[in-house]
Amino acid sequence: MTLLVFLGSLLGAMAIGVPVAFALIFCAAMMMWQMDMFNAQIVAQNMVTGADTFTLLAIPFFLLAGELMNAGGLSKRIIDFALACVGHIKGGLGIVAILAAVIMASLSGSAAADTAALAAILIPMMRQAGYNVPRSAGLMAAGGVIAPVIPPSLAYIVFGVAANVSISRLFMAGIAPGIMMGLSLVAVWLFMVRKSDIQPLPRQSASQRLRATGRALWALGMPVIILGGIRMGVVTPTEAAVVAAVYAWFVGTFIYRELRPADLYGVVLRAAKTTAVVMFLVAAALVSAHLITAANIPAELGGLIEPLIDRPKLLMLVIMLLVIVVGTALDLTPTILILTPVLMPIIKMAGIDPVYFGVMFVMNTCIGLLTPPVGVVLNVVSGVAKVPLGKVIGGVMPFLFTYIALLLLFVIFPELITVPMRWLT
Repeated sequence: MTLLVFLGSLLGAMAIGVPVAFALIFCAAMMMWQMDMFNAQIVAQNMVTGADTFTLLAIPFFLLAGELMNAGGLSKRIIDFALACVGHIKGGLGIVAILAAVIMASLSGSAAADTAALAAILIPMMRQAGYNVPRSAGLMAAGGVIAPVIPPSLAYIVFGVAANVSISRLFMAGIAPGIMMGLSLVAVWLFMVRKSDIQPLPRQSASQRLRATGRALWALGMPVIILGGIRMGVVTPTEAAVVAAVYAWFVGTFIYRELRPADLYGVVLRAAKTTAVVMFLVAAALVSAHLITAANIPAELGGLIEPLIDRPKLLMLVIMLLVIVVGTALDLTPTILILTPVLMPIIKMAGIDPVYFGVMFVMNTCIGLLTPPVGVVLNVVSGVAKVPLGKVIGGVMPFLFTYIALLLLFVIFPELITVPMRWLT
């Protein structure tokens, strides 16, 4: 009965347009009422306790680092570097987009920000060069959603806090699947453009490539410092976020000199607004998580799927299908916060590695960013590239199916994630 109250109140509130954070609080109140333990102090105390976590300090600093990176010219120089390296290949601008997306993913971790930066610079170039614009816009969207998979990732921080899983291990485990996502996009893109009559860009000379690499060197050093520091135990993920923000400010202000003191107010304000939304969601979700545990909902669900407990791969397949369906209606962060408290006890009962599951879960929620009707990244690329949303959806479909196939491959062969994870950690 409590499970029905949980689902009914949550889905009902969202169906009438209640924001997700308030829907989660309403859902918690309904569960307390059903269990005859209604007390407003439970809501207040769990919201304060949930947000009062040192690990969550990484969220505002990584968001600030992303904003500083875009305002300080780091993104632009990464794209110039990719153009110098692979722009001369047939369909090279698409490969540039993928290479730049992978590099930028290791800097900001924001799918929407990376997609906007890529589309703003590359879509006009691809339109002028004769590329299929809806297909190119779909590629930008597919490349942008690599950001939450490759560390540093806000999604891993949120999942790690909600599931009590090591964020450092999640970061290291996300590197290999993120790179594989990029490689799969390259393979599909090259197959799609093999018969096109697009003329590649002129090959840049060795000196030009060297200059582009030199200009991008400071930007390329940022992921080395962040991931290297975490890997060697010099900094925690939270401390790495502070280092990333200071580094992005220093490079944008003193090295590239594109970040002026007058720009800082707008940069900090944008980061603060996004932080407020994410933190309120986290606080509200942890109230529901407390009551989900108190109501023993995971045990109820465990009873329903008991036949699958001894078949972990089949269980993972069923859970991934569930997350894909939920992801069509919810954004990345709410999906993680709502489902993690429910699914993690089941994952532990089945003996599935929580870090492996976390990477798979985050990758799956990223796929949800490409699926209508919500499809946040689709809306971003549609607005920036000035391409109708319907055409962007058509353009992204080949890449969406590629990601789903890759996700299925990871379910069948979890070693593709766990073996590199053990080597890196």
